[in-house]
Amino acid sequence: MPFFIESNRTTYLPGDEHPNRTNLGVFDMLFVNEGTLHVAEENNRWTLTPGDVLILRPDSWHYSFKPCNEATVFDWVHFQAAGAWEETQGSQPGTLRGDYYTYAIRVPKRMKLSYPDEAKLIFSQLHEAAKSSSHGAFWDRQQRFLHLLQMMDEGWRSDAAKAAVSIAERAAAYLKLNYRSTISNTMLSEVLELHTNYITRCMTEVFGCTPQQYLLYYRLDQAKLLLIKTDWTIARIAEETGFRQTPHFSRLFAAHTGMPPLKFRKRFTT
Repeated sequence: MPFFIESNRTTYLPGDEHPNRTNLGVFDMLFVNEGTLHVAEENNRWTLTPGDVLILRPDSWHYSFKPCNEATVFDWVHFQAAGAWEETQGSQPGTLRGDYYTYAIRVPKRMKLSYPDEAKLIFSQLHEAAKSSSHGAFWDRQQRFLHLLQMMDEGWRSDAAKAAVSIAERAAAYLKLNYRSTISNTMLSEVLELHTNYITRCMTEVFGCTPQQYLLYYRLDQAKLLLIKTDWTIARIAEETGFRQTPHFSRLFAAHTGMPPLKFRKRFTT
């Protein structure tokens, strides 16, 4: 999961501008309360007005392309993602994801929040928690930060996108429930009563992989758990996770994790 680092609320007076910096090392989320903020990242420029949220990359050049022409109040949050992340081009939101079989957090680069007053309150509470050094405050600010991400994750979806998400999640649920069995695209199509190409397009849009790739990644993850939690043979683990042949399982596992199953088990159990 992405994790919170620091946050605050800042006021710029007319003539002030956003700092010029490169490779900050953390994601920078900006939310405008009042006024107008002119921010650029590399060759992209945005003029942010009240209710706008923008997320800047940790590995790029950020700067102001124009000073503020009025008093501007905005919240900023620095956060980081321990797992892999990617920024997609065009209208699709970027993705903060762990392994492929898990839920992918999809947040837009820029969006207008539907509930700006609620967001202002969450940001205020987040800043207050960030000032405290108590143990409870640590969990408080992490939870409030994740609430923000949840708002953005749910807010980007148009009615058309919701249909794709629903279908992708239905397909994923079926694959997870039946991963020990052989599941073809035709079988999945019959179960969901939808065309194979449409299911594939929905899963690719939501999870970044096809149904068969999703099934493979999920099976491999279950194999990881069994390698760590049991003393079963590699052959039994392969069978329990839906692989018909042990050598085939071992090759796929090594390609996915960078090490064969036995080495994986020794690494995480000794």
